[in-house]
Amino acid sequence: MPSTPTTPIPSRSELIDHLVRTRIAGAVATPRENNLDHYRRLAQGDRNFWFGLELGDRWTDEQDVLAVMAERCGVSDDLEHRSGQDTIDPELTAAALERMAIVLRKAAESRLSVLLATGHPGGLLDVHRTTAAALRAAGCEIVAIPFGLRADDGNVHQVADVAVYERGASLWHTHSPHPMAAILDGLAAGGRPLPDLVVADHGWAGCAAQRGVDAVGYADSNDPALFLAEAEGTLQVAVPLDDHVADPRFYEPMTAYLLGAAGLL
Repeated sequence: MPSTPTTPIPSRSELIDHLVRTRIAGAVATPRENNLDHYRRLAQGDRNFWFGLELGDRWTDEQDVLAVMAERCGVSDDLEHRSGQDTIDPELTAAALERMAIVLRKAAESRLSVLLATGHPGGLLDVHRTTAAALRAAGCEIVAIPFGLRADDGNVHQVADVAVYERGASLWHTHSPHPMAAILDGLAAGGRPLPDLVVADHGWAGCAAQRGVDAVGYADSNDPALFLAEAEGTLQVAVPLDDHVADPRFYEPMTAYLLGAAGLL
C-alpha cells in the first residue's frame, strides 16, 4: 500500500525551483577549490576518496574525473575555472531521482529486502527514514542489521530503520566504507542473506556496490567516487546534491518527488 504523503509532491518544475532556492543544487555551498582538490586526491589514489570502490588505475587523470563530474553532476567543465563558485545542475538531480525512483518501484513490486544507511545523519537521515517507511508500507523487508557491530573505533547502529555510525554517544558524519563492510560481514557470519538493494550515500553505498549488491546513492559535487561507479555500471544510480544544506527539512519536497515518482506515495 502506498504511504500517506506528509509533504505535497512537487511538479518537476517546482522541484527544480526548490532545489535551486535551497541550494541543494544550483549554486551550491561547496567551493570549486574543494571539488578540484577531491578529484585530484581520488586520481592520485587516495583511498579515503574511493568510498570502498576499487577504481584501479582507471581514473588517474583528474581531467577525466572532472569530465565525468561535469556530465553527471553538472560542475563546470572549464579547466581554467580553479576557484570560486561551482554548481550542481538541478536538471541532473531531478533526472537521477527519476532513475532512482524506477529502482525503488521495482523493489516495491518485487517486495525486495532493502538496507538503508547514511554517513550524513545531520542532513540525510530523514530522507532515508522516509524512504524506508514507504518501502516497508509497500511490502519490502527493511533489513535489520546485526547487533554489536564495530567499525572505525565506533559502533554501527540502526536508527529509524537507517544504519548509522555512532561514536561517543553521537551520530557521526563519515565517508568510510568500513561500517557497511561490518554490516555485510555480520549478515554473512550470521547465515543471513545480503540485502537485495542498498539505498545509501558515501562509503556505505560504494562498499555495497563493490561487494556486488545492487545499490543507489546520493553524492555531493566534491565526492566523485559514486559518479565514477555509476559511469562504470558498478552503482545503479548516483544522485547529485549538496548533502548537508542549512535545514534538513529542505530535502522533504525532494523526497516526496522521489517517492511519488516511485509510486510509493
